Amino acid sequence: MKIRVGFGYDVHALVPDRELWLGGIKIEHSLGLLGHSDADVLIHAICDALLGAANMRDIGYHFPDTSGELKGIDSKVLLRKTMELIRNAGYELGNIDATVVAERPKLNPHIEQMKQTLAETMFVAVDDISIKATTTEKLGFTGRQEGIAAYATVLICKA
Repeated sequence: MKIRVGFGYDVHALVPDRELWLGGIKIEHSLGLLGHSDADVLIHAICDALLGAANMRDIGYHFPDTSGELKGIDSKVLLRKTMELIRNAGYELGNIDATVVAERPKLNPHIEQMKQTLAETMFVAVDDISIKATTTEKLGFTGRQEGIAAYATVLICKA
């Protein structure tokens, strides 16, 4: 069995008058993430990690922010298509370990729902997905609540 590891990172600015989508779920908050799609930083980081592990470039290559048909798209659609790409190349997910960096809102109450939503979207076991949340203790752009960042590491396997 051949195994590969991938790493992904994404960041989006927090702005008024946008919905906040993280891990495929809508979270009530006074600010949302700005982006061409729904700006779900967690899903974008996971997609980049998956694509990188399979040596398939990055999310912007496959789903460019210049594409009119992708404007406002639900990032779960991008994740589903990313899984199709890696499965068509003969890979399957081993596991995901992800971290979301946000001062607010508090994400701990939402993590189990995020894991369930991602597992259903990717057709994998919930146990294969780890999501952690942290802050930067009010330091940097995330600490000032100017944006949210996400990191993801994935393991994929090829028989």
